[in-house]
Amino acid sequence: MTSIGGAASSGMVDWNLAVATATRLVRPGPEVSRDEARAVVAELRRHAKVSEEHVRAFTRMVSEEGTDTPVLVVDRPGWVRANVAGFRELLKPLLDKMEQRRGSSPGGAVLGAVGGKVTGVELGMLLSFLSSRVLGQYETFAPATRDLPAGPDGGGRLLLVAPNIVHVERELEVDPHDFRLWVCLHEETHRTQFTAVPWLRDHLRGEIQSFLDETDVDPMTVLERVREAVQTLAGGRPEGEEEDGGRSLVELVQTPAQREILGRLTAVMSLLEGHADFVMDGVGPEVVPTVGEIREKFQQRRAKGASRLDLALRKLLGLDAKLRQYRDGERFVRAVVDEVGMDGFNRVWTSPNTLPTKAEIAKPADWVARVHRRTES
Repeated sequence: MTSIGGAASSGMVDWNLAVATATRLVRPGPEVSRDEARAVVAELRRHAKVSEEHVRAFTRMVSEEGTDTPVLVVDRPGWVRANVAGFRELLKPLLDKMEQRRGSSPGGAVLGAVGGKVTGVELGMLLSFLSSRVLGQYETFAPATRDLPAGPDGGGRLLLVAPNIVHVERELEVDPHDFRLWVCLHEETHRTQFTAVPWLRDHLRGEIQSFLDETDVDPMTVLERVREAVQTLAGGRPEGEEEDGGRSLVELVQTPAQREILGRLTAVMSLLEGHADFVMDGVGPEVVPTVGEIREKFQQRRAKGASRLDLALRKLLGLDAKLRQYRDGERFVRAVVDEVGMDGFNRVWTSPNTLPTKAEIAKPADWVARVHRRTES
């Protein structure tokens, strides 16, 4: 197996073991013949290319020359490998700091004995669970590996998880060709956001690193929280614990400075997710004849989740917040476009100062008043 970024077996997380564990535990995808699998991959690649034209025409956003990023159609293990590579790069400053603290912390000896291997196994278990649920993903921070290319300077790649797309289109009983194009429209919108707005990636990375820099968490606490997630996944929920009990992993780090940063990050992610939902439905009627049926069935699936276990794990991983981001962000984008048109909405991409605040996501009129009245006065 290819090593993920060098000495992956050392430190707080054994990244190679995380990949191996997730790959071993990942559930098989839907049954398809080899010819059908090839046809799905080819169609997704075609739809990704066509989506680029539709999204740019609808949004009026044009990528800068030299910022193009690859589109990869992957299986579930491929999604795992890509995400481990991204996590390892993004979390390196935090893990390095935790590694330094490990020796001097009260639980340092225990953590040293348990080591990165147990953490790698537990992370792998979580990734195996998530790998069957993601339809597509724009990896903003994506270091290139031997089998996973990325954009210039390690920036970006679009992943389409073929078996998951086939699974959901069959579950929803929707037109497979329309559904595949609909998914590609959403993911291509994310790709366009980052290739057409050159400062966005560095801004987001800066916010995340500032958030991590403020983190001052005992390594044993982090390990215990990951273990909670794995126990939930395995059905080992403490007896008597309510379904909506438990804490999000994000709640580990809630200093005043972090709450402020987290508020800004939440607003940005709501904008990006809501914008993608708005675009996929806005383009839809022209090129996806059954978009209304797809959206209705997909919303029902997204809202209810697959099971009680899904709901518990969503809370622990903060995924319930992501579902709210889709809903709240889409409402924000729709309200602003209704008020000032697409060109007026696109002022949001001018600079970090024109991004909406968390409060403005809930009150789009406040963003319109702040950005448009200021620039027009």
